[in-house]
Amino acid sequence: MTMIRGTALAVAAALVLAGCATVQTPTTGDPLEGLNRTVFTFNDKVDQYALKPVAQAYVRALPQPVRDSAINFFSNIGDVYTAGNDLLQLKITDGVEDVMRVAINTVFGVGGLFDVATIARLPKHTADFGLTLGHYGLPPGPYLVLPLLGPSTVRDTAGMLVEFEVDLTTYVQPIWFRTTLYGVRVVSVRASLLGAGDLLAGAALDKYSFIRDAYLQRRQYLISDGNPPPPAYNDDSGPDTGPASISTPASGAAGQSSIVAPPPVSACATRAASGTPGSTVQVYR
Repeated sequence: MTMIRGTALAVAAALVLAGCATVQTPTTGDPLEGLNRTVFTFNDKVDQYALKPVAQAYVRALPQPVRDSAINFFSNIGDVYTAGNDLLQLKITDGVEDVMRVAINTVFGVGGLFDVATIARLPKHTADFGLTLGHYGLPPGPYLVLPLLGPSTVRDTAGMLVEFEVDLTTYVQPIWFRTTLYGVRVVSVRASLLGAGDLLAGAALDKYSFIRDAYLQRRQYLISDGNPPPPAYNDDSGPDTGPASISTPASGAAGQSSIVAPPPVSACATRAASGTPGSTVQVYR
């Protein structure tokens, strides 16, 4: 992921130097909305003209069982990271279950190509270092849209940097094989989100705000273990409808792989194949 991180940072610098649209009254919790919308538009165009067509070709070329095996393989790698974060959060039961998932799927699932652990009724959890920081009370900070990586916050971006360093794929050699794995993971996750992306395009009046709110809802839901705090209210203007006050989980947020119409390109960052993720493959979120 070092290559992807470097590319994302370079693009971010270029976008900042080029300037961005300003928002006169940014939404609460999104003070960088002007820059975020600029990056979001960039990500959307990259997805529209590059990633989505490749994902569609991938779906046409490979049968469903092969695509499922790819998702299972990267998800199994992600379970290692998930188990570590569960243990850091002192969720011992969840951590042990995730360790067992990795062991069972690696041994009996042919290196993780088959999800035997789910058949054995072992639950799959969602945990990453951003959630671990939130678990111990670190506030999320402003909402961010990262080039190629998609929705995040200051806290989650810090967690993502840690994730890149501990991702087992990072240490695969030779480099060409590691790069191939990254590419397959990105395309695999994007292919799994084709239906959600099409639904979002037809249902959301403002894709940016829909994705932002859904992302922040889900992160709050996961940090609170399904018991988010009540919404905040302003003294003079009634309910605060900005992202900072979002507390109701998005539809389906309780499930590991339920992603409420994430931005197509953020799938690159997501962690789903491993757990976004998201996301670039956020295959961990």
